Amino acid sequence: MAIVNRTRDSFFDEGRTWGLEAAVAAGLAAARDGADLIDVGGVKFAPGEPVPAPEESDRVVPVVAALRAQLPSRVLLSVDTFHASVARAAVAAGADLINDTTGLSDPQMAAAVAESGASLILTHSAAPPRRPLPHPHYEDVVSEVREFLIARLELALAAGVPRERIVLDPGPDLNKSTVQTLEVMRGLGEFADLGLPLLAALSRKDFVGESLGLAKEERLEGSLAAAAWAVQHGARMLRVHDVQATVRLVRMLEVLAGRRDPVGPLVHNV
Repeated sequence: MAIVNRTRDSFFDEGRTWGLEAAVAAGLAAARDGADLIDVGGVKFAPGEPVPAPEESDRVVPVVAALRAQLPSRVLLSVDTFHASVARAAVAAGADLINDTTGLSDPQMAAAVAESGASLILTHSAAPPRRPLPHPHYEDVVSEVREFLIARLELALAAGVPRERIVLDPGPDLNKSTVQTLEVMRGLGEFADLGLPLLAALSRKDFVGESLGLAKEERLEGSLAAAAWAVQHGARMLRVHDVQATVRLVRMLEVLAGRRDPVGPLVHNV
């Protein structure tokens, strides 16, 4: 899952894909690099002033529409939003998934996704949207995140979202310290055991930087190591900035596991 942010203040790209043409070009480039999904966002997760839902729609819907018109159907489109109205508009424009990083903070979100026929990513986060959570505290972060996801899963199912269209994301770094996120990473198997596809959104995040003492520009290798760990512990989707490098990592893991044949030519010591 490639990240395309149509924001001026995005965490890593810092507005490089703010312009409509730049955002569309980034999505097309990610698909060429091997992305299976393009995740378009119009509002960053971090605390800040609210962005009205109509303005958020104006940011993401044209990107979705342009990408859907130009990409093959095998490349899916996702929209990162916590507003039900934005989700409806995005699906109408061609989005296949709604990536709700607030775990159904909008009480209309699950019904909106169910009615649209799209899929839904349920993510753990503990604070209201765009609000800080200083010094987050958990007695047992893995158990509490797991219970949160189970509860949100039940809400989504009750609203009519089919189980086979739901993905879970334990939310590394979202309202969690580095130490708490590392515990979540070590406990990924407990989320994978819930029997639904597991998304790992790890790319360039602060837990990688704080683990290695590196700025976000220097976190590629750490992000790839975290991605490999996640795949080996049950993750089936990776949300990333560095598509080509991550695709090569995952394909090599698949070859090693016997799930993908070598591309060849096989000439070494033959």
